[in-house]
Amino acid sequence: MKPLLITVLWALNILVDSGGHFAFKLAAIEPAADASTLEHWRHMLRRPWLWLGIFCFIAEFVLWLAFLSLVPLAEGVLLGMMSIVVIMVGGRIVFKEHFTRPRIIGMALIIAGVAIVGLG
Repeated sequence: MKPLLITVLWALNILVDSGGHFAFKLAAIEPAADASTLEHWRHMLRRPWLWLGIFCFIAEFVLWLAFLSLVPLAEGVLLGMMSIVVIMVGGRIVFKEHFTRPRIIGMALIIAGVAIVGLG
């Protein structure tokens, strides 16, 4: 049961962490290029994406604590880095962001590190 619980907490943590970042990015997109800083913040505060992002990070905090209570810190932090890969791939799909050679190498190294930790 413990390995299953750890896996579920890890997956949920990655899901809500990545979801929070995507929601904040969506909230921060300003339709008016000439908007003042105050107008930009007013626009963001009215968007449901901002509030979804806040909810995601509150949920991620609880899930992260539960996850860390079951795994050693060094392993947990490394496993948590998979969200970086998910965010980068999601940024490419949702926001049409570009992959550069260093980003691809970085993602590959993160995946390799998580795989090595997972096997150990």
